[in-house]
Amino acid sequence: MPLLPLLLSQIRSRGPLTVAEFMELALYHPEFGYYCRAEQRSGTHGDFYTSVDVGPLFGATIAAQLAEMWDILQARGARAFDVVEAGAGNGRLAADVLDAAASAHPAMYAHLRLTLVERSAAARRAQAERLAPHAPRVVAMRDTLPDGITGVIYANELLDALPVHVVTRTESGWQEVAVGERDGALEEVAVPVSGPAVTEALSRVHGSARPGDRIELGLAAADWIRAAGAALREGFLLLFDYGRDTRTAAPRGTLTTYRAHRSRPEAWLEDPGGQDLTVHVDLDAVRRAAADAGLTTSGIVDQTYFLLALGLADRLETGHDRRAVMQRLAARTLMMPGGLGSTMKAMVFAKDVGTPSLTGLASGRLT
Repeated sequence: MPLLPLLLSQIRSRGPLTVAEFMELALYHPEFGYYCRAEQRSGTHGDFYTSVDVGPLFGATIAAQLAEMWDILQARGARAFDVVEAGAGNGRLAADVLDAAASAHPAMYAHLRLTLVERSAAARRAQAERLAPHAPRVVAMRDTLPDGITGVIYANELLDALPVHVVTRTESGWQEVAVGERDGALEEVAVPVSGPAVTEALSRVHGSARPGDRIELGLAAADWIRAAGAALREGFLLLFDYGRDTRTAAPRGTLTTYRAHRSRPEAWLEDPGGQDLTVHVDLDAVRRAAADAGLTTSGIVDQTYFLLALGLADRLETGHDRRAVMQRLAARTLMMPGGLGSTMKAMVFAKDVGTPSLTGLASGRLT
């Protein structure tokens, strides 16, 4: 556990860490962080599955929505189409998007300028090889968002991997869950709420919490939304993430770990840096942050309805050969109720493009 001594040292020198501080180190420490030690964490041999692991259908559907967004921007005078993937990993999703764009949307592809944003140096090193067939369309691979984007920023499962503060309701009021030490091991401790930003976020939460309930406050996610809004000059923000409304918050929170495709909420302090940590995104907080950033909410729908509206079913091969069967199974995984289809939300926000109707949001359905 190379990260554990560092965590213990910090706790001993300055007291308990907030959950957000713990998650930042456990996930993103440049040497020992979970996401920074490997170029890929998902898939059959990883710890969890994402829509990208299912195959190229997800990227092809995103390309269809991007093509419509490009038409809107081009009609408003745009001459180039900036496409920025945040949390781009090793470039697998970007490759799927560009493959589909080149074959099905050549007019958009000819104007497309791709930037990949990824904090993991290991993942960034893998991007150039992955995207070699599209090298003329790739303008940058970096670890922060660029400025002055006219186009689209998109991200898949980025917000749910950002650090959160955790607060718990007690008989005497709210306290913050923190990470302390007992005999060289990490343990949960309760401390006063850590600062005005947490207090302000907590003030927006509904008042029905009972003693013992926990709530995650995604200050980092809200900060990222605001940064994305500032980086976007004109265009759209397209996000896919596990999401929930505040009114449907889980009494014990949603913070959990994933290792070998197994979720263990009780194990979030075990083996820091060696397992994934994730939460469901508070959709209400995301909407507020978007408004703060000058973005309008175009719509939030279940991933199933987004994919269907953009013609996923029409892309499926017929027949009974292995390729066709595997493609239909992949589509089912992307749209399965109770799985990626309904727990994953597609969120679209717009800036300075008016209020255009987007095909992916046509159903308006959110569960």
